[in-house]
Amino acid sequence: MPNRFVQIIANPGAGQEGLNLKTVQNIFAAYPVDWDIRITKAAGDAERMAKEAAEAGADVVAIYGGDGSVAEAAAALAGSAKSCLAILPGGTANVMSVELGIPNKLEDALRVAADPASQVRVVDLGTVNGRTFVLRVGIGLEAEMVAGADREAKDKYGVFAYLWAAAQNIAAPPVARYRIVADGEEYEVEGLTCIVANSGNIGLSGVNLISDTAVDDGLLDVIVIEPAGVKTFLDVISSVLGMNQTEAGDDSVQTDETRPLLGSAIRRWQAKEVEITCDPPQSIQSDGELLEGDLIHCRIQPRALRVLVPAA
Repeated sequence: MPNRFVQIIANPGAGQEGLNLKTVQNIFAAYPVDWDIRITKAAGDAERMAKEAAEAGADVVAIYGGDGSVAEAAAALAGSAKSCLAILPGGTANVMSVELGIPNKLEDALRVAADPASQVRVVDLGTVNGRTFVLRVGIGLEAEMVAGADREAKDKYGVFAYLWAAAQNIAAPPVARYRIVADGEEYEVEGLTCIVANSGNIGLSGVNLISDTAVDDGLLDVIVIEPAGVKTFLDVISSVLGMNQTEAGDDSVQTDETRPLLGSAIRRWQAKEVEITCDPPQSIQSDGELLEGDLIHCRIQPRALRVLVPAA
């Protein structure tokens, strides 16, 4: 039986250390795989390269980069019955890898990509204005978190750079009126931010926006944090920022159970298709990338992507 083929696609701008080819060779040498690597140079390269790899019959397309790179590769592999996505975490937050239990350590993530015993998990994808996302779309405060976290802060603090950016902006957050059409039903609500989520994880094990958001339930979760929730959200941000030190120095901290990030000052809907406008217009982000425009149209793509996860 021929070795399975793993096509690695690496974003050289991701992370601080980059992808070490000697590490790849050492890990893959222990498994029945053949492999090749391609390097992205510009936005869109990961999607194009992943599509070409799938069309050439690659068994596994392994993406090294952040959640934006993962979303590009996922767009190319959506609906593929042969090619699986493997995630090699190399970005700031690596939220999708945390969501799926993929190891953050590169050596272990490479083993998941190469090991024939690794399991295949089928997950949903979302689209926003025709662009694929794996995690969520954020309008308002969450998008400002993305815009406010510079490269130096992300390299130094990881996901906490985003949370710190939120803490800096929340003292007097702008309030917008969101018009939401969810599966044909219309709602209007004021809030600090509106989120359309496929995944609820924020890049910390066991910590979700809300407790029961699932990446494979065939639904998008639409969440609006109302103005009354500003103090709660600030308290949560402060708690999460402090969690890094606590967990680093205290092995007794438990993260097995999912903890909800947001409290009761929210509105929430679930739908397969959502259209949102806001007044006044606010910043929009999708999987860490800022978008243009003042209207978003999101759809769920149920069971669209096959992803390799660790063996049980």
